[in-house]
Amino acid sequence: TLGGKRVIGAPGCARSPKENGFDWVLDRLVAGLDVTAKDIAGMGVGGLLMEIPTRPQPREPLPAKSRLKVAVVLLAAGRSSRMGGPNKLMALFDGKPLVRRTAERALASKASGTIVVTGHQRERVRAALAGLDLTFADNPDFADGLSTSLKAGIAYLPEDTTGAMIVLGDMPGVVSGDLDRLIDAFRKAGGNSVVRASHLGKRGNPVLLPRALFPAIAHLEGDTGARHLVETGGLDVIDVEVGKGASVDVDTREALESAGGVLQD
Repeated sequence: TLGGKRVIGAPGCARSPKENGFDWVLDRLVAGLDVTAKDIAGMGVGGLLMEIPTRPQPREPLPAKSRLKVAVVLLAAGRSSRMGGPNKLMALFDGKPLVRRTAERALASKASGTIVVTGHQRERVRAALAGLDLTFADNPDFADGLSTSLKAGIAYLPEDTTGAMIVLGDMPGVVSGDLDRLIDAFRKAGGNSVVRASHLGKRGNPVLLPRALFPAIAHLEGDTGARHLVETGGLDVIDVEVGKGASVDVDTREALESAGGVLQD
């Protein structure tokens, strides 16, 4: 910065009418996103630096698409307020607490790991997940809304994580294969796009967020998710048809029982 104002050193390609990496940098800055060294490196091929066979390669190569790391952030901190008392994540599906069945499906997917965000009835949720290879992120501010759980989960991601799959704990119809389809689409797009589950053309959940959105998530407030960031962040959004599981949640007793669940006290 100079005198409190941000200064941008423009490369020669800024004079070109063809879209290039400098345009991508400006897009991020206008959207209020930080531009890191890793972001610049990711623009090297076909962006600020056109690849030629004679150019030396002092920089580290980008990871192969098949190795782009996607972690699941499983949101399990809510109060189930519309249930009138019982915790819906403890409802039994096929004899298992819903939160455990969801976690097992995440672990069986291609995701590199699963972070469970806890809050309401934290110890009870942890007990239901005993023995599973999970990382726990406690959210003491869970009563302040969804944004606090998103921030808590993202903060626990390893540095080499390319994307975060946001999985809601109350969607019994989402299976491991659905998560894998989202991960495959994310990797095919190079790890730079938002990937959303959909059903019959309607957006649903889970949603896979690229690392470029992580800084903006840290500034979310209240009972709001990442939808606004997805719609205004300037990133490509890929919708993947995964079936009706993308749109079935169990916010009410009627919905839970209709989905085959049995509430526990």
